[in-house]
Amino acid sequence: MNGSLGKIPSLNGLKAFEVAARHRSFRLAAEELGVTQGAVAQQVRGLEAELGVKLFERMPRSLVLTGEGRAYIADIRRAFEIIAQSTGDLRPQPVKLTISTTPTFASKWLIPRLPDFTARHPDLDLHILATERMSGFQSDGVDLAVRYGRPPFGPGLATELLFEQDIIAVCSPALLSGRKPPTTTEELADYALLHDAHNSWPEFIERHFGGTAQAFYKGISFNQTSHAIEAAIAGQGIVLANRDFVASDMAEGRLIQVGQGALSGPMDFYLVWPRYRKSTAVETVIGWISDEAKRSRYVKHA
Repeated sequence: MNGSLGKIPSLNGLKAFEVAARHRSFRLAAEELGVTQGAVAQQVRGLEAELGVKLFERMPRSLVLTGEGRAYIADIRRAFEIIAQSTGDLRPQPVKLTISTTPTFASKWLIPRLPDFTARHPDLDLHILATERMSGFQSDGVDLAVRYGRPPFGPGLATELLFEQDIIAVCSPALLSGRKPPTTTEELADYALLHDAHNSWPEFIERHFGGTAQAFYKGISFNQTSHAIEAAIAGQGIVLANRDFVASDMAEGRLIQVGQGALSGPMDFYLVWPRYRKSTAVETVIGWISDEAKRSRYVKHA
């Protein structure tokens, strides 16, 4: 044997046969292939002549496969499936990379920036794991994490500061309704205070309103900072949030700062990854997130 292939019929004829057999119709096959019905019928007739067998019985309203046609179509479909799979295997597959973040960081900082990343790096497939639970690099398959805390975060982990916790009070412009922002505890009592799990209001009031948090303050509590921010945008009260998380909402007029006071949190936001896990994809994402954080710091202080 010389290993050469036997004579292969016309590929156009085989494709026309496969599509016509699937639809049981030359007309529908023509619509799928983007050619005329007559062209499909001619290709199938040519294939039948080349093979020396009849593949279809032409009925008034449909096509019916002959015995030879049923046997042949099964092999032809397998052949096309093998070609499609082999072609797909040749194409580069996206590199999958998992980033663990808090829900608020994901919704208020990372996700709005993702269109820029995907446009620059269409070969990288990011999976965002947004949870308050600290995900494990090994147990949860995490490649990169954004964590709120203080280093060191663990043995063998590299870290980079993204931005510091810079807490400010913000609300919807509509909430003030033309009034001056509150500057005293008495004026603040006229507004609902929106709380998150960090509960920074007592310290903020003591430092910037010259008093203590009073029990009669109206308030709504949320387990996610992002939900408290959305409530503030909806005009439901005043929220304390990291400046970086509300920067775009302030820039677009959905939120305004109440006073000029700010709190530095006990912890900051860090990028964390396994030091010895070398990956071009991880390095690309680290560089992009780092650049975005630097750009937001520049805008904030400009």
